[in-house]
Amino acid sequence: MSTHKEVKRITTHILQKMKDDGEKISMITAYDYSMARIFDDAGMDILLVGDSAANVMAGFETTLPITLDNMIYHAASVVRAIKRAFVTVDLPFGTYQGNSKEALASAIRIMKETSAHSVKIEGGEEILESVKRIISAGVPVMGHLGLTPQSINKFGTYAVRATEDAEAQKLLNDARLLQDAGCFAIVLEKIPAALAKQVAESVRIPIIGIGAGKHVDGQVLVMHDMLGINKDFKPRFLRRYLNLYEEIKKASQAYIHDVKAKDFPNDNEQY
Repeated sequence: MSTHKEVKRITTHILQKMKDDGEKISMITAYDYSMARIFDDAGMDILLVGDSAANVMAGFETTLPITLDNMIYHAASVVRAIKRAFVTVDLPFGTYQGNSKEALASAIRIMKETSAHSVKIEGGEEILESVKRIISAGVPVMGHLGLTPQSINKFGTYAVRATEDAEAQKLLNDARLLQDAGCFAIVLEKIPAALAKQVAESVRIPIIGIGAGKHVDGQVLVMHDMLGINKDFKPRFLRRYLNLYEEIKKASQAYIHDVKAKDFPNDNEQY
C-alpha cells in the first residue's frame, strides 16, 4: 500500500519523492467518471487519460483518429471524479508534432477545459521544442518513449522497440533531453527490461513502464486490459486482475433470461 495514500492530492513533487524514496508508482488509464472514481478511491497514484480511448472506447484500430475535443471530454469526466490521484492527459496525434505554438495551445486547452494536472506527449528530440514551449508556460509534461503508438504507421509494427544499439542509445539520449527540458516523468513502453533499468538509473525523474520490466519507478496498464474487459489483447507484459468480459457477459445473459421469463421485475422490485 502506498505510503502516500493519505495525502490530500498527488503532485509532481510527491511523485518525485516516491522515486527518491524507492516507492513504486501505480498508474492506470481512465476515460470516464465512474471508473475514475473507483481507481481514485482505491488509492491509484496517477490516472492517465490516454489516447488509447480511440481503441477501447471508440473501436478504432489505432490511436490516430481521436481528436483534441474527444480527449478534453474524457479528461473532464475523469477529473470530476477524483479527490487524490494525479491526472495526466495525452496530447493526441496532430496537436503538437509540427508546430510548438499549436502544441502549447493544445496543452492550454486541456488544462483550462479539464482541470487536469499535466499533459503527456510522445517522442524525444523531434518534439523537444514543443515540450519546452509547453513547460515554459507552466504546464507539467510527462514524456513517452519506446513504442509510441501515434507513430505506428512509421514503425509498421507493435514489436519491442530499442533492441538494437543505435535505437537504444537514442532512447537514452532522448530520456536525458526530456529530463533536461523539464519533464517531470517519462513513460517507457515495450522496451527491453535491461534498457529500461538503465534509463531509470540514469535520470533523476520517475520512469513509468508498460512492458518495460520491473526495474523502473512505476507501472501503467490500460484499464480494459488489466480488468479483462478486452479479451483479445494478450501481450506478454499484461497481468489480468479480473475477467470482466466473462463476468459481464454472464450477468447480461442472466438479466436477459429473467426479462424473457417474466421474472424481472418481481413484486418487490416495482412500485
